[in-house]
Formats: sequence, C-alpha cells, structure tokens
Amino acid sequence: MSPRTARLISRLAGAAAMVVGGMVFVTAPPASAAVRNGVCEAGEFCYYFNSDNKGSVSDFAGSAGDYGTKQPSCFDFKGPGNGKGKCVKNSAASVWNRSGKTVRVYYNSNYGGSVYQDFKAGAKGNLKAGLKNQNASHRFMGSGSPAECKTDGTQTKLPTTILVYRKSLDRVERVPFKTYIKNVLPNEWRSHWPKESLKAGAIAVKNFGWYWALNSASRTPSGQCYDVTDHTSSQMYKPGSATAATNAAVDATWGTRMTRGGKIFKAQYCSTTTACGHWVTGDWMSQNGTRDKAEAGWSHSRIVKYYYKGIVLTS
Repeated sequence: MSPRTARLISRLAGAAAMVVGGMVFVTAPPASAAVRNGVCEAGEFCYYFNSDNKGSVSDFAGSAGDYGTKQPSCFDFKGPGNGKGKCVKNSAASVWNRSGKTVRVYYNSNYGGSVYQDFKAGAKGNLKAGLKNQNASHRFMGSGSPAECKTDGTQTKLPTTILVYRKSLDRVERVPFKTYIKNVLPNEWRSHWPKESLKAGAIAVKNFGWYWALNSASRTPSGQCYDVTDHTSSQMYKPGSATAATNAAVDATWGTRMTRGGKIFKAQYCSTTTACGHWVTGDWMSQNGTRDKAEAGWSHSRIVKYYYKGIVLTS
C-alpha cells in the first residue's frame, strides 16, 4: 500500500479526510499559450466549427487523445461565433496549425483508426471527407520531446506553469503554477485551520510541485509528459476549489524558498505521524500536526523546520 493510499484510507476512516501531498500534460491550458482562450495563437493547433476557418475556435498547444463528449469536462469551442460551447469531438470542420510541428487529426480517440489527416506547420485547411465532423483526437507529431516537456523553473526560480495529468479525464493540462498551488492547498489542508498551519502547508505544497516540475520524467499511456497527477498519487488538485483563507496563505508565503543542500527538495506530507510512520523522519510533515502546533502558537517557519530536517528558508 502506498503512503498516499494509506493516508487516504486513514482520512476516509476519520470522516474528515485530507489527502497526502507528495510528488505530472498537456493540452488544456498549454505550451506557448497560458490557457485555452478561443484565440488561435502562435504555437497552437486550432479547430474551427465551420469550414474555411470560420466559426468558433478551439485552441490546443499539445496533443489530445480524448476530447470528452459532455460538458463541463469536454474540450469545447471557446471563441465567439457558431459552435461556441459545443464539445470539439466530431464537431470540427477546419483547422489552422500555428504550431511548429506537423499535427495529425484522427478519426478515433487515442490516435487510432485508419482515417487521418496531416497538417504541416502553418497549414490552414478543411478536414477531408471522413474526418469533417468526425474528429476524435489529434497528435503533435514528435510530441513529447525534451523541449516541449521542459520547465522554465530553476532551483532559484519558480516555474511559470506545471503539467498536470488529469487522470479521470485522461489528459494533461498546463496549469499556471500559482493557480495549481491555490487549487491544491484546500484539498490537502482544511481551510478553517489556523493561518500558520495553512502557511506551512502552502510552503510544502509549493515545494512538492516545484520539485517535480524540475525532476519529473513521467509519461501518460499515450506518451505525453507530465509533472504531477491530480490525485493522491501526487497532490490533490481540483480546479475551482481555492478558498480565501488558503489563497491568503499561498500569497503570504509565495516568496519563501525552502531548500536542503541548496536545492528544492520533495517536501512530502501525510495526515498524521502514524500514517507517515514508515517514512524517513525529517522528510515529511504531519498535516494534523501543523494544525496542533499552530494552535499552540507556533509560527509556520518553526513548524516546517521542525518536520523537515536540515532545511533553509529564504525570502
């Protein structure tokens, strides 16, 4: 049983469950563009609802093996015009490939089927018969290269984005790093806990994500690279879950850098000392313990230094 699984069981048994944090894309909010916004920008591959590059736009900065078929989880047309809000699958009529790679559109999901069409970098055109309104996936040919997967973060600079594998949706999304942290913390720490507990959690959650953005070499079954997953095998990420209290904790500690030996380290955590008992002491933090120590008057810096041995906090 993994530490995260043990922690999840412990949480569910306690009815007030919290998730473990510990250890990651790309299609929804992607590569050169920060988010999917319905505008066909440089670096993106774009579907149009109508022929001849007309109607609403659905823009991608990476491969997508399954667009989904229902709102709110499907990839949809986001730009103004005919088709706005409709799911992309089996609904596109034309494309514009503004990426630097050839993009192949497939008849089946997960890059399958004998019917497909290639669009070279810069190409515009209508989908051919058999693919028009029958598009189920697309792949950036040669995608998954080190350049596409590489983070812009360093040991001293926070990454701008992080690649999150949305396991239940079977797709990777490039998420702004601070947005990611703000939508993890309330699912790992309880928003009503003391401020210093939330600040300690914010530092741990940020360090964990930062570490994996720098060190991950993970791939989805379809070959896409990612940094972290969105559930307990990594950190529990839920878009739209941020709260005022947890956001304040993230903002208050955003400039704090936690290192060991001069490097960002994998700041693991779990619900209780018992749940984390088999982990190496000094490498993990008890979530409930941060609450108890904060209630006892401890500062967040004292809390993290108590749990993570040999660390240095800098601002």
